Amino acid sequence: MAKTSTKQKEQPENEQNTTLIGWARQSRAGGALKISLHSEAVSNCHTYTTADGTSYVPLVISMAALRRVIDGEQTVTTVSQFQQN
Repeated sequence: MAKTSTKQKEQPENEQNTTLIGWARQSRAGGALKISLHSEAVSNCHTYTTADGTSYVPLVISMAALRRVIDGEQTVTTVSQFQQN
């Protein structure tokens, strides 16, 4: 029986246009996830506002890439925002 690649499931998300906003990595002690965001990139992000008037910046981190960081398979992963059309 042929194995199916998990990369096929990640493909659609990775094909969408994104803007790099920062990086996520595991702390040296391993007990925390450290997120570094470029302040100018965040200020240029699109936002959404909830019914109570609070504004948010929607960002994304790939779950598969985050698992690889947590498992020690890679050092960092990206924090991005999907580009609006």
